[in-house]
Amino acid sequence: MHISTDDQPRPLTTCWLYWVAVSTGDQAGVMRVLGLNRHSTVTFAEAAAVIDEDSHAGSEDNPDGLARVYVSPEVDGWTLVVGPWCDPCDGERSDELLRLCTELSARYGRAQAYYFGERGDGSAWLVAERGTVLRRYCVTGQAEDTLLTLGEPLRLERSRREHLGLSPIRDEGARDDKPGDEWTAEDDWEWEAFCLAPEIAAELGVSPLALTADTRVRGTGVLALTPHAQSSIPTQLPT
Repeated sequence: MHISTDDQPRPLTTCWLYWVAVSTGDQAGVMRVLGLNRHSTVTFAEAAAVIDEDSHAGSEDNPDGLARVYVSPEVDGWTLVVGPWCDPCDGERSDELLRLCTELSARYGRAQAYYFGERGDGSAWLVAERGTVLRRYCVTGQAEDTLLTLGEPLRLERSRREHLGLSPIRDEGARDDKPGDEWTAEDDWEWEAFCLAPEIAAELGVSPLALTADTRVRGTGVLALTPHAQSSIPTQLPT
């Protein structure tokens, strides 16, 4: 399949989107911290195709989607790293993402990781500033979500809960303790929080879903191999 070489910024979206956002244009430095290597230049159009393929169980060369990520050029002062490898609420990778975002924030001031399932599959956000994790919250309908909660609710979380008539800070101990199948105000919150990651990302920095032709860009995006990758995985996109 031939992909357009028009390198205008465009929304990067797919059914299950995972990304890291770092408040810097130092693409090479971000890649070094994350341990990414063997990269090749890609356009926004090519990146969109890769992101969509990898979120849908990857390809023959990358069956779990964890072997490669897209690293954006500087977009409105931020660098985005996009791919399933960036999942902040994955049971096997959550600790590693926490460490990496902490390290990135210590170096660049701010670093965040997100998950968004656009078909009602939930959201997650991890926010670190100057070497400290301010917040990690996962709402994906999994029992393990409560175990990953860290820090105090963000401003947007508080305002949405207050709008629903709820306490701005949720009692995580009672998160799964509701009477039978009765719908409660906390269910309203979970339903709203399922879609909240893109809004939080846009409020705190840059969201890949909100990129447009007017987004300020400096540099060129690259496709990079993660530490998970095997040496046999190609760095070039198929055409």
